[in-house]
Order: sequence, then structure tokens, then C-alpha cells
Amino acid sequence: MSHFAAAVTRGADGWAATELDLSGVADIEEITDRLRDADPEASVSLLFVESDDAYLAILRLDEGEDLRVFGSDSVFAEESRLGAILLGDIEDTLPELAGEDGEDGEASDEDEDRPSAEPDVEPVGDSELLADLGMPGGRLLELCSQEGMLPADLTAEICQAIGAGDEIEEMREV
Repeated sequence: MSHFAAAVTRGADGWAATELDLSGVADIEEITDRLRDADPEASVSLLFVESDDAYLAILRLDEGEDLRVFGSDSVFAEESRLGAILLGDIEDTLPELAGEDGEDGEASDEDEDRPSAEPDVEPVGDSELLADLGMPGGRLLELCSQEGMLPADLTAEICQAIGAGDEIEEMREV
């Protein structure tokens, strides 16, 4: 599986983004160390791992501690070694995403404006890991369930919401 990993860190001067090499990592501790090394003084460190245009994993460290993890789909842990390292310790999937019909079984006008949901997506981990940065858990789950949304699109949308959109875009252009 091919993957792309971007560390997005917030320090005294604001957000910064850099690509991380995860080749040859043995475990989650080694990935966490590489994320810490991206900016040892960062108040918030995020790692976005995109895999095969299908999966996104997000890791968060506050002040270099207290690892929190979210995965767009539990299948990532089953289909790749890197996915197993990133998501393998997460036991519970998140509650099923709401269907497109309203509670009464009828589609509402509001629902018709939304893109259709991907039915087979099973997000795992801490969906609230970005809530204090401007990306509530419900919105994160909604983005993950949108049909046709690629991991790079998710990363861009999330970074835009938290205020690091320009930094991630500049990093990808280099």
C-alpha cells in the first residue's frame, strides 16, 4: 500500500506542516517519536496518514504527550501493516453514521443537499480529537462518510477548518 504522511504542528509562530517518512516503522511508539521530532516545542502535533486513496488516520499529541488516534475506516487496520500499527490497538468502532433518511423514514429537504454517505465506512477511535481546534467529531464523521471523498480531500478540509489549510497546501506543492 502506498501512503503519505504529513505532520501538522502548532507552535509559538502558528501552524507548520512537513512530510514525514514512515517507512520501516516498527510500532506506534516509533511513529509517535517521529511526530514529536517534527517540532519538539509544539503545543499540538497532528499526523495525517493517507493510504491508497482510501483511508485516513489522524494522530494527535498535546505537548508531546497523550496520544489520541482516529481512523476513517477500521478496514485500514486489516488491509495494511501500517494500518495495523496505527489503528490496531483501537477496539471499538464508532456508532454507525446516520442514514440519509430522517427519523420518520422520509428524506428531508436538508438531507437532499448532502452528498450521499459511503455505506461501508466504519470510523474508529477518538472522533473528538480535533473538536477544540474547530473540527467537531460529528463533522469529522460526516466528512469520512461522504462518498467520493479522498483522504487528501479530508486532510485539506480538516486543515482548513483548524487554520492550517495554507500550510498543508504549501507543503504538498513543494
